[in-house]
Amino acid sequence: MRVVFDTNIFISAFAIPGGNAEEAYLQAIQGTFELVTSVTILTETAGILRTKFEWADDKIEQFLQSVSRVATVLKTHPHLHVVQDEADNRILECAQLARADYIVTGDRHLLALQRHEQTTLISLADFLALIRKA
Repeated sequence: MRVVFDTNIFISAFAIPGGNAEEAYLQAIQGTFELVTSVTILTETAGILRTKFEWADDKIEQFLQSVSRVATVLKTHPHLHVVQDEADNRILECAQLARADYIVTGDRHLLALQRHEQTTLISLADFLALIRKA
């Protein structure tokens, strides 16, 4: 199963340890599913960690290296305009290119789509329930 994490899932996994997002990331490390991301998603996440969480450059570099070891990192090209928030469109582009089964997100605008092409948009809690059943 191929899965794309929205930026908010990466932020929660790395900036707020011990929660469900970290559990989902650890499942990716264990190979429970194939994690796919993009340069754009990682760039946005790094920017948020730098500005909102005041992470130093070396800590951000560790984050990027960690994710790059676990996930397939794609280079996408902006072309979708499905939702108003352009950053959310970048998530959809990654899932489209990856042919992902799921996008895991906490973003209500994305969750409202429910599906985009072959990809199901799912909350973190629902995703964890799904992989625990597998």
